[in-house]
Amino acid sequence: MLDMSGPSQAFLAAGQLLGGYPIEYCSFREEIVDSSGLRLSGLKHYTAVDLQAGDLLFLPGYQSQVLLADKDNPEWEGVYAWLRHEAAKGVRLCAVCSGAFLLARAGLLTGRFCTTHWSLIAAMRKEFPALDIRDDILFTEDGNLYTSAGISSGIDLALHLLDADQGSLFAHKISRELVVYFRRSDRHSQDSVYLSYRNHLHRGIHELQDWLIENLSRRATIDQMAEMVNMSSRNLTRTFKLQTGISINRYITLLRVELAGNLRYSPGITMRDIAGRCGFANERQLQRIMKSKNSLYK
Repeated sequence: MLDMSGPSQAFLAAGQLLGGYPIEYCSFREEIVDSSGLRLSGLKHYTAVDLQAGDLLFLPGYQSQVLLADKDNPEWEGVYAWLRHEAAKGVRLCAVCSGAFLLARAGLLTGRFCTTHWSLIAAMRKEFPALDIRDDILFTEDGNLYTSAGISSGIDLALHLLDADQGSLFAHKISRELVVYFRRSDRHSQDSVYLSYRNHLHRGIHELQDWLIENLSRRATIDQMAEMVNMSSRNLTRTFKLQTGISINRYITLLRVELAGNLRYSPGITMRDIAGRCGFANERQLQRIMKSKNSLYK
């Protein structure tokens, strides 16, 4: 159930903020019973779902003993053909846990890299010896095909997709809504500063961090920031360091450096423009800090 409900809740929260991400549920049967005994009925047949390029199709896993015993069931052939058709259209297919077996049996993972639940890695390698199956990884992305390690990593994959579609700050807001920490795949060398230093539950500090991210060109004093979150200046300074592990000034500098690094790839923008948008006093300060940015992360 968590394979399905985890990503569903992430996109439900995203839809409530954006007014988008409509969610539909489908199956090859009108009624199914999940591994915990929960009965789902009134399900739309998968062939009745109208998907477009860029849409997301999540495939939750199912019980391993059924998975391995059911591989030759002709009932699945229509599903495999449908998955191939949707993938060719550009639909993003996202397998959670043993759902990766469905993509593999449909022939979609040939020449791609993938993963599944750790307990099924050996079985998957035995059934599909030619596949590049990764272990010790939360999820994989190869073109429009995604696989994840299962259970809670389906949420990680959903957050990764929201990050790609809506940006890191938005994905972080959803992870806060779900009260989970935004873990990136190990394909990423380091977390974005927008996501780092956020693994805490202090509402006031989160609110201040959000404000700082969205107002880097403005210069606010510690007293002004403390007033925003109804704290004394001294308490804010102490609490921020306790919750995030770094000082407010260092956090602001890291935000400015990351934004400056991103803006450098924007066509037609000058160093003066970047310095102004990031809140640096001038171009010289920007250049000096960018040269020493590696030391900021130590």
